[in-house]
Amino acid sequence: MTASSASSDLSGPPGAPGLPGTPGPTAPARRAAGESDDSGLLAALLDGMDAALVAFAADGTVTHWNHEAARILGWTTAEAVGRTGLTGWAVRKEDADGIEAALAAAMRSPGRQVHEFALLTKEGHRVLVRTQSSAVRGPGGRIAGVYCAFSKVHTQLDLERSVALAEALFEDAPWGVVLIDADLRPAVVNAHAARILGVGRTALLGRPLGELLAQGVEELEGALQHVLAEGAPPATAELWVTLRSEGAELPRRCWRSGFVRLASPLAEEPVPLGVAWLFQDVTDAKRAEQEGSLLRFRARQLHRAGRAAADCPDPAEAAAVHLDFALAGFADHGLVDLATAPPPAPFGAVDEDAADDGPQEGAYGRGGAGAPGDAGPPPGGRLRLVRTLASPAGEPGPAERLPATGLPVPYAPGHPALQACERRGPVRTGAGSAAPEGWAAARHWPDGTVHGLCAVLRSRGRTLGVVTFLRNPARRPFDRADADYAEEVAARIAAALDLAGAAALGAPPAHCR
Repeated sequence: MTASSASSDLSGPPGAPGLPGTPGPTAPARRAAGESDDSGLLAALLDGMDAALVAFAADGTVTHWNHEAARILGWTTAEAVGRTGLTGWAVRKEDADGIEAALAAAMRSPGRQVHEFALLTKEGHRVLVRTQSSAVRGPGGRIAGVYCAFSKVHTQLDLERSVALAEALFEDAPWGVVLIDADLRPAVVNAHAARILGVGRTALLGRPLGELLAQGVEELEGALQHVLAEGAPPATAELWVTLRSEGAELPRRCWRSGFVRLASPLAEEPVPLGVAWLFQDVTDAKRAEQEGSLLRFRARQLHRAGRAAADCPDPAEAAAVHLDFALAGFADHGLVDLATAPPPAPFGAVDEDAADDGPQEGAYGRGGAGAPGDAGPPPGGRLRLVRTLASPAGEPGPAERLPATGLPVPYAPGHPALQACERRGPVRTGAGSAAPEGWAAARHWPDGTVHGLCAVLRSRGRTLGVVTFLRNPARRPFDRADADYAEEVAARIAAALDLAGAAALGAPPAHCR
């Protein structure tokens, strides 16, 4: 190879860019290449549109017909492009005048014009479509044609309904709606949900659920993870939660919840976007339902206890039966303490301590100090309570009748049992969230007790003693409804003990046989 030929090879072909001594492409060539690239990009964009599109030149010739238009009407791009107008092949002659007038108006008017037309498919079926038409302007602002994007009316209506439904759910829905992302954090919150949660709509966004809920967050997050992995459950779920802003001492809330997994409609494969969590606060209804169920159960227990006690030959045994039936689902332990007093003086005798102690039957019988029938504790604080019945403290079992030793329980002043006798009504007590060591022992109750309820035993206008119901930490504190039930049980126990000579059981005097 000669030097001249080597030099010729290095210079490359004529017109190759970047090599010295060779001319580059001309400006028209570059412009033509750019226009070719733009045309290819425009064609790809038109064919990839979700909406059908047809474009007309100023003389009415079809210049563009994308893939979606071919799918809806059946006419291919090759069959559509180049035709003049739509009359006779894509539009019936009866409908042509209105459509042509609408397209002409769109060419003369600024902005987009929305219409509904009836077009023809290749098979001859009519299809109602909603169109958006707008003029196409060339250089200098002259009108070069008009384009018309359209889709089936029912498809558009479905889209509009979906958008309207989403807006209504997030504005006017009577239940809470929260969109949870894949990280289990709120992404969108409607106004009702924000009111239930007690914070602003924007304040919830992006925060972990554990910052909103003090109790129930594990159940909620478990349900959300299940929906993300497996899909929506077949039925709603009821979640009991406690808001962190409310504090642990306030009642829990019950939210009836439904879950829907969200997936992108644009992805070829369903990719979870998150979970739509819909919930309602049904706490009041659930509590009413629970209270009704509890009342029915307690009524059945009282009925069963009455029938079982009727078969007991010993009234004291009947009192123990009432105590056993009352403990079921109500308390862990039960105690019965009977009040005792010194026997009355013989008829006609003079009681030297009457001035100090008051009438002996005033606390336990009729005709004592005060109003007729007064049956409060004896004056001078000489009320004594003797343990008579007790449920086993170690393991479940029937209440046992204790030996009649006559030794009173050394209750300290202010003990709930003594208060119940003084007030002639139920007294509730509890150790609180942090129970001090020895709290139950100081009150002469079984170990592990943290909640107590004392109800007075009264029969025939007399105070016979006190029945005490005790709960362990696994149970909630006693409430007012529990106190009402305890009073009902106490009345039945008092009637049985009165029949058995209850006052004689603790320290039998000579006059009671």
